[in-house]
Amino acid sequence: MAPTSAVTLLDVSGSAFDSRVQEILPQLIEFRRAVHQSPELSFMEFNTTERIVAQLETAGMKPQRFEGTGCFVDIGGGPYAVALRADIDALPILETTGLEFTSQNPGVMHACGHDIHQTVMLGVAIALHQLNEEAPLGRTVRVIFQPAEEQLPGGAVQVIEQGVLKNIPRAFALHCEPKVDVGKIGTRIGAITSASDTIKIRLSGHGGHTSRPHLTEDLIYAMSQIAINVPAVLSRRMDVRSGVLVAWGQIEAGVAPNAIPSEGFMAGTMRCLDADAWYRAGEILDDVIEQVAAPYGVKAEVEHIRGVPPVVNTEDETTMVETASRAELGEDSVVLVEQSMGGEDFAWMLQEVPGSMIRLGTRTPGGPTYDLHRDDYNPDERAIKCGVQVMASTALRAVRWEIAKLSAEQFRSSSYYG
Repeated sequence: MAPTSAVTLLDVSGSAFDSRVQEILPQLIEFRRAVHQSPELSFMEFNTTERIVAQLETAGMKPQRFEGTGCFVDIGGGPYAVALRADIDALPILETTGLEFTSQNPGVMHACGHDIHQTVMLGVAIALHQLNEEAPLGRTVRVIFQPAEEQLPGGAVQVIEQGVLKNIPRAFALHCEPKVDVGKIGTRIGAITSASDTIKIRLSGHGGHTSRPHLTEDLIYAMSQIAINVPAVLSRRMDVRSGVLVAWGQIEAGVAPNAIPSEGFMAGTMRCLDADAWYRAGEILDDVIEQVAAPYGVKAEVEHIRGVPPVVNTEDETTMVETASRAELGEDSVVLVEQSMGGEDFAWMLQEVPGSMIRLGTRTPGGPTYDLHRDDYNPDERAIKCGVQVMASTALRAVRWEIAKLSAEQFRSSSYYG
């Protein structure tokens, strides 16, 4: 007779993880603060990786390192049921929060909540491991700590190439959401993020005196036209429903007010709501830039760095995580969120397998909204417990799905969703 699994014994119609997560919460808070104090940039997360590995090994698990940075751990046994992914890198931002555990790495900060993400998934791994020790899960859950989400096209590409999704039937991730209160999650079926590319342009031309611009190739004026007209031209070449957005974040040229420079540099991003539009916009963007620059005689060298497609949440997996949230956090814990214009490399994983990314509420109810990528971003740490409960409960539902092998319609109408 096959061993009875914990999944068949555990009632997931209500909270299955509240008390279990409460016991390990002090350990998770301590871990998060240590990570926050020691942020590391993309593909440089060596100490971060070692800290995660040490925590997993101390808890009795056997994590495996990726080539370079990052790691993953398998929990349970038998065929895979699900992968849960956290990103672990930080941003080149000087922190101004004034927290007791503020970044000790000047100019680097966890301003996007990746310290929360990895802490949540560490808690999920520990909770599921404890559960599996009490009675076998019956299937395998993989927890992924992925490097370099902030560097396009993202560390997800490298870990996929290393086989991290082989035989994985579905995947889930979460992202901090400062517009949603702690105790709630935001979900959306379909695209929840946007495609994102980086554009870098180096311009050159004959400079000269500002009193005689007709004897120069007026590079500054050409740059201004590119900044204004490239977004305008794209808006007329693309379907307006595709939501193509070009915005500039860096423009540099010149050293004197009376000298037209011979070199300049500008950089920005192109974002699209729709994957098909992303591919089409990418094909015509370089030509548009060159055509706008051409009348002014300047040479424009375009470096178009293709980034990530939108994260597209599948219906079944989104239903699964919503049901887990309602069981763990309450019936009113799920809110519909709008599609973000931000990019997220979890999109590459969902190009390989079905899945869903949720928005984890990090705003203190009644408190200020700290936007992502700001130097004062300060999420409410109570979100950690909520995230662990929801993601661990989601993993159990994925395990139940695989054990039962029910169709999607049968699954929705059965007790397996809780």
